[in-house]
Amino acid sequence: MTNTAESEKPLLQSHEPGPYRVINPDSDRPILLVCDHASCRFPESLGDMGLDPFARRCHLAIDIGAAGVTERLANSLNATAVLCNYSRLVVDCNRELLDSGAFLQFGDGIVVPGNCNLHMHEKEQRSEAIYWPYHREIAAQIQRIKGNGLVPLFVSIHSFTPVLNGEYRPWEMGVLWDKDEPSARILIDELRDLGYRVGDNVPYSGKAPQDFTVDHHAEGEGLPHVALEVRQDLVSHSAEQDHVAKQLHSIIGSMPQKLGLKVQRASA
Repeated sequence: MTNTAESEKPLLQSHEPGPYRVINPDSDRPILLVCDHASCRFPESLGDMGLDPFARRCHLAIDIGAAGVTERLANSLNATAVLCNYSRLVVDCNRELLDSGAFLQFGDGIVVPGNCNLHMHEKEQRSEAIYWPYHREIAAQIQRIKGNGLVPLFVSIHSFTPVLNGEYRPWEMGVLWDKDEPSARILIDELRDLGYRVGDNVPYSGKAPQDFTVDHHAEGEGLPHVALEVRQDLVSHSAEQDHVAKQLHSIIGSMPQKLGLKVQRASA
């Protein structure tokens, strides 16, 4: 039985980071970058969730390299970025809360004891402390940019493991899309022109229901959008993240104009 006093303790303590962070919160560029799986941090109240140090830092806990690429792109483009500050194993912000993957119990041979037999109030506590604040901030940034008379290009940045369940994945990049093929096609074609092996809706599909962030914010608002997956061995280290971000800079930076979006707000 769960102790009532324990259940009433806040998930995040006052000295811990908030649920998300924002880079360039006042940018007037018509680009919004988001990174759902930017961190492997666990709230102190959850301890190690029963995982060893390797599991707490593996691809199940974090999209390795995705935060570094997102940060570099946001800074080089002077674009706004919203990044989640806590591990996807606490709550996966890119899943519907009723999806079994939102509180992952098992994946790629690893059991997550801290997510086994969760009570509903525990799931709700994590959702209220991390999931919904993160998504409310994304929504607020969309409305702020739109309030400047601009329509933002919505770019969701992830990374994927080179080997999953013993199977090698040959793609270096994956572009995921469903409703917005023009945006995806620009990214696919230009990455291929740079020599990358690019998957079109692989290793995951943007048409699958597990892509909550894009579906909820970009498709729901009718925004031009794309989701990018980068293979983790290409962005595991700082220098590699620098290189990939530089490659993406001109492509993503020029996409609003290529899509016919307004690229500068009217002077006051």
